[in-house]
Amino acid sequence: MSFLDTLRQWDKAVTCVDRQDLPEALSIFLSIQEPNSKIYFDIGCLHLLNQDLDAAEKAFDCSIRKDEHLAVAFFQRGITFYRKQRYEESLADFQHAFKALRGNQLIDYKALGLRYKLYACEVLHNMALAQAQLGNWEKAQENLVKALDYKTEAKLNLIDKALQSTLKQKPFKPVEFPSNVLFKPNKHYVAELEKKDYLGKAKVVASVIPQDEFSGFAPLQPQVKDGPTCPKEPEVLRALEGEPHTVLFEFVPETSDELAVVPGNIVFVLQKGADNWASVIFNERRGLVPYNYLERLEISLASKQNEGIPRPPNRAPPTRPERKQGLRRDDSSGSAQVKDEESSNNSLIVKVRFTFTFAVSVPPGSPYEILIEKISNKLNLPSTAFTLSLTSEVTGQSVINANTEMESVWSCASGRHITLWCGTKEETDGKPQSEIHFVALHSYESSNPEDLNFHQGDTITLLSRVNQDWLEGQCNGNTGIFPASFVEEVPVNDQ
Repeated sequence: MSFLDTLRQWDKAVTCVDRQDLPEALSIFLSIQEPNSKIYFDIGCLHLLNQDLDAAEKAFDCSIRKDEHLAVAFFQRGITFYRKQRYEESLADFQHAFKALRGNQLIDYKALGLRYKLYACEVLHNMALAQAQLGNWEKAQENLVKALDYKTEAKLNLIDKALQSTLKQKPFKPVEFPSNVLFKPNKHYVAELEKKDYLGKAKVVASVIPQDEFSGFAPLQPQVKDGPTCPKEPEVLRALEGEPHTVLFEFVPETSDELAVVPGNIVFVLQKGADNWASVIFNERRGLVPYNYLERLEISLASKQNEGIPRPPNRAPPTRPERKQGLRRDDSSGSAQVKDEESSNNSLIVKVRFTFTFAVSVPPGSPYEILIEKISNKLNLPSTAFTLSLTSEVTGQSVINANTEMESVWSCASGRHITLWCGTKEETDGKPQSEIHFVALHSYESSNPEDLNFHQGDTITLLSRVNQDWLEGQCNGNTGIFPASFVEEVPVNDQ
Protein backbone atom coordinates (compact mmCIF):
# COMPACT_ATOMS: atom_id res chain seq x y z
CA MET A 1 0.00 0.00 0.00
CA SER A 2 1.41 3.38 -0.99
CA PHE A 3 1.91 6.24 1.47
CA LEU A 4 -0.99 8.16 -0.09
CA ASP A 5 -3.34 5.17 0.26
CA THR A 6 -2.29 4.70 3.89
CA LEU A 7 -2.92 8.39 4.53
CA ARG A 8 -6.39 8.19 2.95
CA GLN A 9 -7.37 5.14 5.02
CA TRP A 10 -6.00 6.68 8.21
CA ASP A 11 -7.92 9.92 7.68
CA LYS A 12 -11.09 7.98 6.82
CA ALA A 13 -10.80 5.89 10.00
CA VAL A 14 -10.37 8.83 12.40
CA THR A 15 -13.33 10.53 10.69
CA CYS A 16 -15.43 7.46 11.56
CA VAL A 17 -14.26 7.73 15.19
CA ASP A 18 -15.29 11.40 15.26
CA ARG A 19 -18.83 10.41 14.29
CA GLN A 20 -18.83 7.53 16.84
CA ASP A 21 -18.76 4.75 14.22
CA LEU A 22 -16.11 2.69 16.06
CA PRO A 23 -16.65 -0.72 14.34
CA GLU A 24 -16.19 0.84 10.87
CA ALA A 25 -13.12 2.77 12.08
CA LEU A 26 -11.51 -0.41 13.45
CA SER A 27 -12.28 -2.27 10.22
CA ILE A 28 -10.56 0.45 8.15
CA PHE A 29 -7.54 0.54 10.45
CA LEU A 30 -7.11 -3.25 10.23
CA SER A 31 -7.21 -3.08 6.42
CA ILE A 32 -4.03 -0.92 6.34
CA GLN A 33 -1.24 -3.25 5.22
CA GLU A 34 1.82 -1.61 6.81
CA PRO A 35 0.68 0.53 9.77
CA ASN A 36 3.14 2.88 11.45
CA SER A 37 3.55 3.22 15.23
CA LYS A 38 0.81 5.85 15.50
CA ILE A 39 -1.73 3.75 13.60
CA TYR A 40 -0.94 0.71 15.77
CA PHE A 41 -1.47 2.95 18.80
CA ASP A 42 -4.90 4.00 17.46
CA ILE A 43 -5.83 0.34 16.88
CA GLY A 44 -4.85 -0.50 20.47
CA CYS A 45 -7.00 2.33 21.83
CA LEU A 46 -10.06 1.10 19.90
CA HIS A 47 -9.50 -2.43 21.22
CA LEU A 48 -9.37 -1.00 24.75
CA LEU A 49 -12.73 0.71 24.16
CA ASN A 50 -14.11 -2.69 23.09
CA GLN A 51 -12.61 -4.32 26.24
CA ASP A 52 -10.56 -6.64 23.99
CA LEU A 53 -7.44 -6.57 26.19
CA ASP A 54 -5.46 -9.27 24.35
CA ALA A 55 -5.84 -7.50 20.98
CA ALA A 56 -4.99 -4.15 22.61
CA GLU A 57 -1.81 -5.62 24.11
CA LYS A 58 -0.67 -6.93 20.70
CA ALA A 59 -1.37 -3.57 19.02
CA PHE A 60 0.63 -1.63 21.62
CA ASP A 61 3.45 -4.21 21.30
CA CYS A 62 3.64 -3.40 17.57
CA SER A 63 3.50 0.36 18.25
CA ILE A 64 6.44 0.15 20.67
CA ARG A 65 8.46 -2.04 18.25
CA LYS A 66 7.97 0.65 15.59
CA ASP A 67 8.94 3.50 17.98
CA GLU A 68 10.82 2.62 21.18
CA HIS A 69 10.58 6.22 22.45
CA LEU A 70 6.77 6.59 22.26
CA ALA A 71 6.11 7.15 25.97
CA VAL A 72 2.32 7.27 25.58
CA ALA A 73 2.35 3.76 24.03
CA PHE A 74 4.19 2.39 27.09
CA PHE A 75 1.62 4.21 29.27
CA GLN A 76 -1.33 2.65 27.40
CA ARG A 77 0.18 -0.84 27.50
CA GLY A 78 0.73 -0.34 31.23
CA ILE A 79 -3.00 0.43 31.59
CA THR A 80 -3.79 -2.72 29.58
CA PHE A 81 -1.61 -4.91 31.84
CA TYR A 82 -3.16 -3.29 34.93
CA ARG A 83 -6.68 -4.20 33.73
CA LYS A 84 -5.43 -7.77 33.19
CA GLN A 85 -4.08 -7.70 36.80
CA ARG A 86 -0.51 -8.28 35.55
CA TYR A 87 0.86 -5.67 37.94
CA GLU A 88 4.59 -6.38 37.55
CA GLU A 89 4.42 -5.88 33.76
CA SER A 90 2.22 -2.82 34.28
CA LEU A 91 4.81 -1.31 36.66
CA ALA A 92 7.62 -1.98 34.15
CA ASP A 93 5.73 -0.16 31.36
CA PHE A 94 4.99 2.87 33.55
CA GLN A 95 8.70 2.98 34.44
CA HIS A 96 9.56 2.93 30.69
CA ALA A 97 7.09 5.78 30.09
CA PHE A 98 8.65 7.85 32.88
CA LYS A 99 12.14 7.21 31.52
CA ALA A 100 11.01 8.36 28.06
CA LEU A 101 9.89 11.68 29.58
CA ARG A 102 13.63 12.42 30.19
CA GLY A 103 12.98 14.50 33.29
CA ASN A 104 10.40 16.75 31.60
CA GLN A 105 7.21 17.70 33.42
CA LEU A 106 5.10 16.61 30.44
CA ILE A 107 5.08 15.66 26.76
CA ASP A 108 2.61 17.51 24.53
CA TYR A 109 1.76 15.25 21.55
CA LYS A 110 -0.18 17.95 19.71
CA ALA A 111 2.63 18.45 17.18
CA LEU A 112 2.47 14.71 16.34
CA GLY A 113 -1.28 14.75 15.76
CA LEU A 114 -2.50 13.65 19.21
CA ARG A 115 -4.36 16.20 21.32
CA TYR A 116 -3.05 14.90 24.65
CA LYS A 117 -0.47 15.84 27.28
CA LEU A 118 1.26 13.03 29.18
CA TYR A 119 2.21 14.33 32.65
CA ALA A 120 5.14 12.89 34.60
CA CYS A 121 3.18 13.16 37.88
CA GLU A 122 0.38 10.98 36.40
CA VAL A 123 2.90 8.33 35.28
CA LEU A 124 4.40 8.29 38.82
CA HIS A 125 0.83 8.09 40.21
CA ASN A 126 0.20 4.88 38.21
CA MET A 127 3.64 3.48 39.14
CA ALA A 128 2.68 3.94 42.80
CA LEU A 129 -0.67 2.22 42.20
CA ALA A 130 1.00 -0.84 40.60
CA GLN A 131 3.46 -1.02 43.53
CA ALA A 132 0.56 -0.76 45.98
CA GLN A 133 -1.19 -3.68 44.27
CA LEU A 134 2.05 -5.66 44.70
CA GLY A 135 2.12 -4.77 48.41
CA ASN A 136 5.11 -2.39 48.17
CA TRP A 137 3.46 0.46 50.10
CA GLU A 138 6.73 2.21 51.03
CA LYS A 139 7.79 2.33 47.35
CA ALA A 140 4.33 3.61 46.43
CA GLN A 141 4.63 6.47 48.95
CA GLU A 142 8.12 7.38 47.65
CA ASN A 143 6.85 7.63 44.06
CA LEU A 144 3.90 9.81 45.12
CA VAL A 145 6.19 12.14 47.09
CA LYS A 146 8.41 12.28 43.98
CA ALA A 147 5.30 13.10 41.91
CA LEU A 148 4.84 16.26 44.01
CA ASP A 149 8.05 17.62 42.43
CA TYR A 150 6.50 17.24 38.94
CA LYS A 151 2.94 18.25 39.78
CA THR A 152 0.97 21.09 38.24
CA GLU A 153 -1.75 22.95 40.15
CA ALA A 154 -4.45 21.01 38.28
CA LYS A 155 -2.94 17.66 39.37
CA LEU A 156 -2.22 18.55 43.03
CA ASN A 157 -5.51 17.17 44.41
CA LEU A 158 -5.03 13.88 42.54
CA ILE A 159 -1.57 13.23 44.06
CA ASP A 160 -2.64 14.30 47.58
CA LYS A 161 -5.61 11.90 47.53
CA ALA A 162 -3.42 9.02 46.35
CA LEU A 163 -0.82 9.76 49.05
CA GLN A 164 -3.49 9.73 51.75
CA SER A 165 -4.75 6.37 50.43
CA THR A 166 -1.26 4.80 50.55
CA LEU A 167 -0.74 6.02 54.11
CA LYS A 168 -3.90 4.05 55.00
CA GLN A 169 -2.73 1.20 52.72
CA LYS A 170 -5.85 1.49 50.57
CA PRO A 171 -5.77 1.22 46.75
CA PHE A 172 -6.85 4.15 44.57
CA LYS A 173 -8.01 4.66 41.00
CA PRO A 174 -5.50 4.75 38.08
CA VAL A 175 -5.11 7.71 35.73
CA GLU A 176 -6.34 6.48 32.35
CA PHE A 177 -5.79 7.79 28.83
CA PRO A 178 -9.00 8.80 26.98
CA SER A 179 -9.06 5.94 24.46
CA ASN A 180 -11.28 7.81 21.96
CA VAL A 181 -8.50 10.39 21.44
CA LEU A 182 -6.34 9.15 18.55
CA PHE A 183 -3.32 10.14 16.50
CA LYS A 184 -4.49 11.92 13.36
CA PRO A 185 -2.55 12.27 10.07
CA ASN A 186 -0.87 15.57 9.29
CA LYS A 187 -3.62 17.92 8.10
CA HIS A 188 -1.29 19.48 5.51
CA TYR A 189 -0.65 16.05 3.96
CA VAL A 190 -4.37 15.32 3.95
CA ALA A 191 -5.08 18.65 2.23
CA GLU A 192 -2.61 17.71 -0.52
CA LEU A 193 -4.25 14.34 -1.27
CA GLU A 194 -6.54 15.78 -3.92
CA LYS A 195 -4.62 18.48 -5.78
CA LYS A 196 -6.60 20.83 -7.98
CA ASP A 197 -5.20 22.53 -11.07
CA TYR A 198 -6.75 26.00 -11.21
CA LEU A 199 -4.40 27.41 -13.89
CA GLY A 200 -4.16 24.59 -16.38
CA LYS A 201 -1.03 23.83 -18.40
CA ALA A 202 1.08 26.78 -19.54
CA LYS A 203 1.91 27.08 -23.24
CA VAL A 204 4.80 29.01 -24.80
CA VAL A 205 3.51 31.80 -27.06
CA ALA A 206 6.73 33.73 -27.65
CA SER A 207 10.29 33.13 -26.51
CA VAL A 208 13.78 34.42 -27.27
CA ILE A 209 14.95 30.78 -27.23
CA PRO A 210 14.54 29.10 -30.64
CA GLN A 211 12.11 26.17 -30.63
CA ASP A 212 11.33 26.64 -26.93
CA GLU A 213 9.03 23.79 -25.88
CA PHE A 214 9.03 24.51 -22.12
CA SER A 215 5.66 24.17 -20.41
CA GLY A 216 4.96 24.89 -16.75
CA PHE A 217 5.98 27.65 -14.39
CA ALA A 218 9.41 28.75 -13.27
CA PRO A 219 10.16 30.72 -10.11
CA LEU A 220 10.85 34.44 -10.34
CA GLN A 221 14.51 35.26 -10.98
CA PRO A 222 16.44 38.34 -9.75
CA GLN A 223 16.06 41.16 -12.28
CA VAL A 224 19.13 43.18 -11.16
CA LYS A 225 22.71 42.56 -12.12
CA ASP A 226 24.20 42.06 -8.63
CA GLY A 227 21.18 40.53 -6.93
CA PRO A 228 21.28 38.60 -3.67
CA THR A 229 23.28 35.38 -3.86
CA CYS A 230 21.38 33.67 -1.03
CA PRO A 231 17.85 33.93 0.38
CA LYS A 232 17.11 36.09 3.39
CA GLU A 233 17.22 34.52 6.81
CA PRO A 234 13.68 33.60 7.88
CA GLU A 235 12.00 35.88 10.38
CA VAL A 236 11.32 32.95 12.73
CA LEU A 237 15.04 32.46 13.40
CA ARG A 238 15.52 36.07 14.35
CA ALA A 239 12.43 35.99 16.59
CA LEU A 240 13.77 33.20 18.87
CA GLU A 241 14.73 34.34 22.35
CA GLY A 242 18.35 33.75 23.42
CA GLU A 243 21.49 32.60 21.62
CA PRO A 244 21.33 29.12 19.98
CA HIS A 245 23.82 26.51 21.24
CA THR A 246 24.32 22.80 20.52
CA VAL A 247 24.57 20.37 23.46
CA LEU A 248 27.85 18.40 23.33
CA PHE A 249 27.43 16.08 26.32
CA GLU A 250 24.56 14.50 28.23
CA PHE A 251 23.73 16.40 31.43
CA VAL A 252 21.76 14.78 34.27
CA PRO A 253 20.27 17.37 36.69
CA GLU A 254 20.83 17.09 40.42
CA THR A 255 18.50 19.90 41.53
CA SER A 256 15.01 20.99 40.52
CA ASP A 257 16.22 24.15 38.74
CA GLU A 258 18.60 22.27 36.42
CA LEU A 259 17.56 20.96 32.99
CA ALA A 260 18.18 17.51 31.47
CA VAL A 261 19.67 17.61 27.95
CA VAL A 262 21.38 15.09 25.66
CA PRO A 263 23.95 15.48 22.86
CA GLY A 264 22.49 17.07 19.71
CA ASN A 265 19.78 19.10 21.50
CA ILE A 266 19.59 22.78 20.54
CA VAL A 267 19.10 25.14 23.50
CA PHE A 268 18.84 28.93 23.63
CA VAL A 269 21.07 30.60 26.21
CA LEU A 270 19.40 33.49 28.04
CA GLN A 271 22.23 34.32 30.45
CA LYS A 272 25.66 32.98 31.36
CA GLY A 273 26.72 33.31 34.99
CA ALA A 274 30.20 33.93 36.38
CA ASP A 275 30.27 30.37 37.80
CA ASN A 276 30.04 28.85 34.26
CA TRP A 277 26.33 27.97 34.56
CA ALA A 278 23.92 29.12 31.83
CA SER A 279 20.18 29.79 32.03
CA VAL A 280 18.67 28.22 28.89
CA ILE A 281 15.36 27.42 27.15
CA PHE A 282 14.73 23.91 25.81
CA ASN A 283 11.35 22.49 24.75
CA GLU A 284 9.61 25.57 26.25
CA ARG A 285 11.22 24.85 29.64
CA ARG A 286 13.77 27.02 31.40
CA GLY A 287 16.60 25.77 33.58
CA LEU A 288 20.34 25.68 34.24
CA VAL A 289 22.97 23.79 32.20
CA PRO A 290 26.82 23.96 32.51
CA TYR A 291 28.04 26.31 29.79
CA ASN A 292 31.07 24.10 29.08
CA TYR A 293 28.61 21.42 27.90
CA LEU A 294 27.46 23.73 25.08
CA GLU A 295 28.83 25.05 21.80
CA ARG A 296 27.58 28.19 20.08
CA LEU A 297 25.53 27.44 16.94
CA GLU A 298 25.21 29.79 13.99
CA ILE A 299 21.73 29.26 12.55
CA SER A 300 21.47 30.56 9.00
CA LEU A 301 19.28 29.41 6.14
CA ALA A 302 22.07 29.87 3.62
CA SER A 303 24.73 27.98 5.56
CA LYS A 304 22.54 25.24 7.04
CA GLN A 305 20.00 24.38 4.35
CA ASN A 306 22.07 21.46 3.07
CA GLU A 307 23.91 20.60 6.28
CA GLY A 308 22.78 18.56 9.27
CA ILE A 309 23.66 19.29 12.86
CA PRO A 310 27.23 18.06 13.41
CA ARG A 311 27.58 15.02 15.64
CA PRO A 312 28.90 15.81 19.13
CA PRO A 313 32.56 14.97 19.82
CA ASN A 314 33.20 11.48 21.13
CA ARG A 315 35.04 12.33 24.36
CA ALA A 316 34.38 12.47 28.09
CA PRO A 317 32.30 15.45 29.28
CA PRO A 318 34.01 18.17 31.33
CA THR A 319 33.67 18.27 35.08
CA ARG A 320 30.47 19.71 36.49
CA PRO A 321 31.04 23.36 37.60
CA GLU A 322 30.51 24.21 41.25
CA ARG A 323 27.22 25.93 42.10
CA LYS A 324 28.45 28.97 44.04
CA GLN A 325 25.33 30.93 43.27
CA GLY A 326 22.55 29.51 41.14
CA LEU A 327 20.86 31.44 38.38
CA ARG A 328 17.16 31.60 39.05
CA ARG A 329 14.86 31.03 36.09
CA ASP A 330 13.85 34.26 34.40
CA ASP A 331 10.74 35.96 35.70
CA SER A 332 8.11 37.74 33.61
CA SER A 333 10.36 40.78 33.13
CA GLY A 334 13.03 38.60 31.55
CA SER A 335 15.76 39.47 34.10
CA ALA A 336 17.66 36.70 35.91
CA GLN A 337 17.89 36.77 39.69
CA VAL A 338 20.38 35.01 41.95
CA LYS A 339 19.01 32.57 44.47
CA ASP A 340 20.38 29.56 46.37
CA GLU A 341 17.94 26.68 46.10
CA GLU A 342 17.92 23.37 47.87
CA SER A 343 17.46 20.27 45.75
CA SER A 344 13.98 18.84 46.15
CA ASN A 345 15.42 15.45 45.25
CA ASN A 346 17.33 15.43 48.62
CA SER A 347 14.28 16.21 50.76
CA LEU A 348 13.80 14.25 53.97
CA ILE A 349 10.46 12.44 54.29
CA VAL A 350 9.00 12.73 57.81
CA LYS A 351 6.21 10.26 58.63
CA VAL A 352 4.11 11.61 61.51
CA ARG A 353 1.92 9.29 63.59
CA PHE A 354 -1.07 11.19 64.97
CA THR A 355 -4.66 9.95 65.31
CA PHE A 356 -3.98 9.24 61.63
CA THR A 357 -0.65 8.94 59.81
CA PHE A 358 0.59 11.49 57.29
CA ALA A 359 3.90 12.54 55.70
CA VAL A 360 5.67 15.84 55.08
CA SER A 361 8.97 16.57 53.32
CA VAL A 362 11.59 19.01 54.64
CA PRO A 363 15.12 19.95 53.51
CA PRO A 364 17.91 17.97 55.28
CA GLY A 365 19.10 19.59 58.49
CA SER A 366 15.99 21.81 58.80
CA PRO A 367 15.55 23.80 62.04
CA TYR A 368 12.72 23.06 64.45
CA GLU A 369 10.67 26.04 63.20
CA ILE A 370 10.40 24.69 59.63
CA LEU A 371 9.43 21.19 60.80
CA ILE A 372 6.78 22.38 63.27
CA GLU A 373 5.31 24.80 60.68
CA LYS A 374 4.90 22.00 58.11
CA ILE A 375 3.15 19.74 60.64
CA SER A 376 1.00 22.60 61.97
CA ASN A 377 -0.21 23.42 58.45
CA LYS A 378 -0.98 19.75 57.78
CA LEU A 379 -3.01 19.34 60.99
CA ASN A 380 -4.57 22.82 60.74
CA LEU A 381 -3.69 23.29 64.42
CA PRO A 382 -1.46 25.86 66.14
CA SER A 383 1.99 24.58 67.12
CA THR A 384 1.15 25.11 70.79
CA ALA A 385 -1.68 22.54 70.63
CA PHE A 386 0.51 19.45 70.16
CA THR A 387 3.93 18.02 70.97
CA LEU A 388 6.44 16.00 68.93
CA SER A 389 8.37 12.99 70.12
CA LEU A 390 10.99 10.59 68.73
CA THR A 391 9.21 7.62 70.34
CA SER A 392 5.63 6.58 70.97
CA GLU A 393 6.15 7.08 74.70
CA VAL A 394 6.66 10.74 75.56
CA THR A 395 9.64 11.23 77.88
CA GLY A 396 11.92 14.14 78.70
CA GLN A 397 14.59 12.78 76.34
CA SER A 398 12.28 11.97 73.43
CA VAL A 399 10.33 15.25 73.30
CA ILE A 400 11.23 17.57 70.40
CA ASN A 401 10.84 21.31 71.01
CA ALA A 402 12.53 24.63 70.27
CA ASN A 403 15.40 23.76 72.65
CA THR A 404 16.17 20.43 70.98
CA GLU A 405 19.41 19.98 69.05
CA MET A 406 17.93 19.07 65.65
CA GLU A 407 21.17 17.40 64.52
CA SER A 408 20.49 14.60 67.02
CA VAL A 409 16.96 14.24 65.62
CA TRP A 410 18.01 14.04 61.96
CA SER A 411 20.78 11.55 62.87
CA CYS A 412 18.00 9.06 63.70
CA ALA A 413 16.81 9.10 60.06
CA SER A 414 17.17 5.88 58.08
CA GLY A 415 18.11 6.80 54.52
CA ARG A 416 15.83 9.75 53.79
CA HIS A 417 13.02 8.66 56.13
CA ILE A 418 12.25 9.32 59.79
CA THR A 419 9.15 8.57 61.89
CA LEU A 420 7.94 10.94 64.62
CA TRP A 421 5.01 10.75 67.04
CA CYS A 422 2.59 13.62 67.58
CA GLY A 423 0.13 14.06 70.45
CA THR A 424 -2.15 16.76 71.75
CA LYS A 425 -1.24 18.69 74.90
CA GLU A 426 -4.02 16.97 76.83
CA GLU A 427 -2.69 13.52 75.96
CA THR A 428 0.93 14.34 76.79
CA ASP A 429 -0.05 15.91 80.13
CA GLY A 430 -1.65 12.62 81.15
CA LYS A 431 -5.20 13.93 80.72
CA PRO A 432 -6.70 12.09 77.74
CA GLN A 433 -9.06 14.14 75.69
CA SER A 434 -12.62 12.85 75.85
CA GLU A 435 -13.84 11.19 72.67
CA ILE A 436 -16.25 13.08 70.42
CA HIS A 437 -19.15 11.14 68.89
CA PHE A 438 -21.54 11.94 66.05
CA VAL A 439 -24.87 10.48 65.03
CA ALA A 440 -25.62 10.04 61.30
CA LEU A 441 -28.50 12.23 60.10
CA HIS A 442 -28.44 10.61 56.66
CA SER A 443 -26.95 7.46 55.13
CA TYR A 444 -23.67 7.98 53.26
CA GLU A 445 -22.41 5.56 50.61
CA SER A 446 -19.37 6.17 48.37
CA SER A 447 -17.29 4.02 46.01
CA ASN A 448 -14.08 5.85 47.02
CA PRO A 449 -11.91 3.49 49.12
CA GLU A 450 -10.87 6.30 51.52
CA ASP A 451 -14.48 7.22 52.42
CA LEU A 452 -16.44 5.91 55.42
CA ASN A 453 -19.87 4.42 54.65
CA PHE A 454 -22.62 4.44 57.27
CA HIS A 455 -26.40 4.35 57.68
CA GLN A 456 -28.81 6.82 59.23
CA GLY A 457 -28.68 6.56 63.03
CA ASP A 458 -25.17 5.04 63.22
CA THR A 459 -22.76 6.40 65.86
CA ILE A 460 -19.39 7.60 64.58
CA THR A 461 -16.27 8.28 66.68
CA LEU A 462 -14.30 11.34 65.56
CA LEU A 463 -10.61 10.75 64.77
CA SER A 464 -9.69 14.11 63.20
CA ARG A 465 -11.12 17.16 61.44
CA VAL A 466 -9.82 17.22 57.85
CA ASN A 467 -11.34 20.66 57.16
CA GLN A 468 -14.60 22.49 57.79
CA ASP A 469 -16.49 20.23 55.34
CA TRP A 470 -14.88 16.78 55.92
CA LEU A 471 -14.16 14.71 59.03
CA GLU A 472 -12.29 11.46 59.65
CA GLY A 473 -13.97 8.90 61.87
CA GLN A 474 -14.56 5.27 62.80
CA CYS A 475 -17.82 3.34 62.54
CA ASN A 476 -18.57 -0.39 62.74
CA GLY A 477 -14.86 -1.21 62.69
CA ASN A 478 -14.17 0.84 59.53
CA THR A 479 -12.14 4.05 59.26
CA GLY A 480 -12.45 6.80 56.62
CA ILE A 481 -13.50 10.33 55.81
CA PHE A 482 -17.09 11.59 55.48
CA PRO A 483 -18.97 14.90 54.92
CA ALA A 484 -19.61 16.89 58.10
CA SER A 485 -23.08 17.90 56.89
CA PHE A 486 -24.29 14.27 57.12
CA VAL A 487 -23.80 14.01 60.91
CA GLU A 488 -24.62 15.83 64.15
CA GLU A 489 -22.40 15.94 67.22
CA VAL A 490 -23.71 14.10 70.28
CA PRO A 491 -23.67 16.36 73.40
CA VAL A 492 -21.20 15.33 76.14
CA ASN A 493 -24.02 14.67 78.65
CA ASP A 494 -25.76 12.26 76.26
CA GLN A 495 -22.47 10.44 75.60
